[in-house]
Amino acid sequence: MIAASPEPHWFKSSYSGGSGTECLECAYIPHGALIRDSKCIDGPTLDVRLSSWRLFIDSVRHGAQPSP
Repeated sequence: MIAASPEPHWFKSSYSGGSGTECLECAYIPHGALIRDSKCIDGPTLDVRLSSWRLFIDSVRHGAQPSP
């Protein structure tokens, strides 16, 4: 018998606005992260692979600018 996977633990950034109108939530999963709109928790999620998530976080952390 295979045990059911636990539900992801969703969290918001401490930098999120206090009005609740512009927030994303993230959840870590074994192969990366999930991202969703906090106003639509039953809506679609974006599944990001670990290597891409790390690259994104490093870019944000170091202030990288997007490519044109």
